Amino acid sequence: MAPVAPRTGDAIFANIERVNAELFTLTYGAIVRQLLTDLEEVDEVNKQLDQMGYNIGIRLIDEFLAKSNVSRCVDFRETADVIAKVGFKMFLGVTASVTNWDAEGTTCSIILEDNPLVDFVELPDNYQGLYYCNILSGVIRGALDMVSMKAEVTWLRDALRGDDVFELQVKLLKQVPEEYPYKDDE
Repeated sequence: MAPVAPRTGDAIFANIERVNAELFTLTYGAIVRQLLTDLEEVDEVNKQLDQMGYNIGIRLIDEFLAKSNVSRCVDFRETADVIAKVGFKMFLGVTASVTNWDAEGTTCSIILEDNPLVDFVELPDNYQGLYYCNILSGVIRGALDMVSMKAEVTWLRDALRGDDVFELQVKLLKQVPEEYPYKDDE
């Protein structure tokens, strides 16, 4: 039996995905560069990237829930695992790991060994305070907000600053009970 050759469409689709990823990476870099030019203060750029990410996260959660076929998570630990293994794979094409849980199960680290946002990026010395990928912390915060989890997301390690990986600390501040806008008739 002869081996089955990949269909031409599969090869084209793989190339389109690679081109789209590179285009996204370059576009994101242009956005960061423009923010640095417009805002001039690195701290303001960090805040703006976080806010942009938050706005994306509150919208992205609907697409994630519709396409991922993930059932409702029972707790923060399971939610963090789904973000790392399913969310990052779906939207960035990479898988992250979840580690460093505290005893209460309310704080963890999400570690990215590969980060497509930083392809083609070198951080100049005068921008060492910049969290280039701060949009990711905002996305996580926004998505968690939409599933009734208030969280704080901060960068602990950054490969652009010489660390070996990208590490985000996610701290659950409070779980908001779901509210329904109407009452059932009794």
